[in-house]
Amino acid sequence: MAAKLPFAEQKDFEAARRGLIAPVPEGMVRSASGSVLWNLGEYAFIDGELAPATVNPSLWRIARLNLANGLFKVTDRLYQLRGFDISNMTVIEGDSGLILIDPLTTAEVSRAALAHYFTHRPKKPVVAVIYTHSHVDHYGGVRGVIDEADVKAGKVAVIAPDGFMQAVSGENVLAGMPMARRAQFQFGSLLPRGPRGQVDAGLGKGIARGTTGLIAPTLSIIKPVEEHTIDGITIVFQLAPETEAPAEMHMFYPELGVLNMAENACPLLHNFIPLRGAVARDPRIWAKYIGDAIAMYAPSSDILIGQHHWPVWGRAAILDHLEAQRDLYKHIHDQTLRYMNRGWRPAEIAEAIDLPPGLAERWTVRGYYGSVSHNVKAVYQRYLSWYDANPCNLHPLPPGRAAAKFVEYMGGASAVIARARTDFAKGEYRWVAQVMKEVVYAEPKNIEARALCADALEQMGYQAESATWRNAFLYGAQELRHGVFQVPARINIGADTLAGLSNDIFFDMMAIRLDAAKAAGQSMVINWHFTDRNEKLVLTLKHCTLTHRLGEWSDNALASITTTRDTLDAIVLGRTTPAEAMQAGKLRIEGDPSRLAALFAMFDQPPGLMFDILTAGEGRP
Repeated sequence: MAAKLPFAEQKDFEAARRGLIAPVPEGMVRSASGSVLWNLGEYAFIDGELAPATVNPSLWRIARLNLANGLFKVTDRLYQLRGFDISNMTVIEGDSGLILIDPLTTAEVSRAALAHYFTHRPKKPVVAVIYTHSHVDHYGGVRGVIDEADVKAGKVAVIAPDGFMQAVSGENVLAGMPMARRAQFQFGSLLPRGPRGQVDAGLGKGIARGTTGLIAPTLSIIKPVEEHTIDGITIVFQLAPETEAPAEMHMFYPELGVLNMAENACPLLHNFIPLRGAVARDPRIWAKYIGDAIAMYAPSSDILIGQHHWPVWGRAAILDHLEAQRDLYKHIHDQTLRYMNRGWRPAEIAEAIDLPPGLAERWTVRGYYGSVSHNVKAVYQRYLSWYDANPCNLHPLPPGRAAAKFVEYMGGASAVIARARTDFAKGEYRWVAQVMKEVVYAEPKNIEARALCADALEQMGYQAESATWRNAFLYGAQELRHGVFQVPARINIGADTLAGLSNDIFFDMMAIRLDAAKAAGQSMVINWHFTDRNEKLVLTLKHCTLTHRLGEWSDNALASITTTRDTLDAIVLGRTTPAEAMQAGKLRIEGDPSRLAALFAMFDQPPGLMFDILTAGEGRP
């Protein structure tokens, strides 16, 4: 790796430093109580060009670049706050106030970032917040920079791409718990910082801690290209749905000569599916929207910015960067389809494809966050699903039972471990991890097997160029050695997100919590009337399944409930009970009042975030 890439090139380091006004104060952000929520000082070990033997030198380079932090002047009237979180907050100075783009992940860090801006720039009111897309690091800190009362009073606009709230609901609610657990592996959040631990997250150093929130948009961009003037600043919005996020948009600021590509053209290879999980993204249409941006805005753009990393200056450099990004995503898509049409399987294609000459040696397409290997598998999944068409793989034994048989066939755990040690000494770490996984699944308490598997994962982590792969390998090794860390139980969905859900998504969320065993033999129909949303629906329990119909009312319902969504949200969040809500007059039931209690008694309470991943797990087949 050190031999094949141009490590002497310094232009990215110059760009990352350009325009710096002042770094993050003390390199950290604290909560009101003094707890450290963000600390760049943890990365003080990243202090030179020479990578330690435990970090891929290419990853070490981006880890150094991602330490650039503070308030930066990009051009007149446009500033960025970088290094307060994994994402950037962009500030545009309007005629009377500020337009903030992507208010980071948590209220505490966004508040600290804006305060840092005000230390060095005139203090003006925030007149608009723009969410470029539906990932929490681009909206979760909104309550740190604006007050919802000002939004309701019309003093502050909140702008987002069409489908934003639906996308937030889908990724963060219905599958929020397993995504949060898997994200620990992707970001290495519980790994120690250091040359043998977490060094970076690819898009930035990591995700800030604190309080996430959400204020719903007051304006949705719905046309493919839509122009608005906000506080004297012309903004041309270009929708780019189903790219890096289900709801995403680019922006062009013609008076400033700045093109903002949100998260669709970062100086790296992004994910088609992140390790935390998501719906498979479409690299074909991703490349198309980059191409559209090139055609519409590149000829008039002097500066390219994104909501991660550093800008690109100069029209020729912008065109070169965008063309490389466009071709990067299209190449992986097209070559995967080419091999798929030859009948190749996902792992075979992933082993065969690499970046071509002209791309492979460029720093701005390296796989620090995504990787060619797992992006290939995402393309395959998008078109052909998880099934590789070999019927032997259609109905295999579940992992725990299969592992026990494999180990038995191979002569028992001791024999497998002995052979794996020989292969480990040869540097065959991928195979050792693969075979030790079976022993650990067959015998979860086999300390020798867990340790050897951890050793192999550790070596794979040290070799990985991708920050997310490194974090996953090293975090897996940590859990094999020390077990699953127990963290305090928490409700996976925040009050802001819950309040932002439509009734349609809300009742889908409740349906996935229904314990079929508890619902066996029961059926009921319940009418719901939400007075605050002026909406009615019919909820039906039948065949151990909950379904609902919006805008309908049943004359055959066993109970009809009149309440508000605020009250129902409070019940779900554990802030009140149905009985307390009825006593307070916030919930009224006509018909059989026992039906509501019976319904809530059927809901499953998830066991918590820290379920086991590296073993078959108790209670599983």
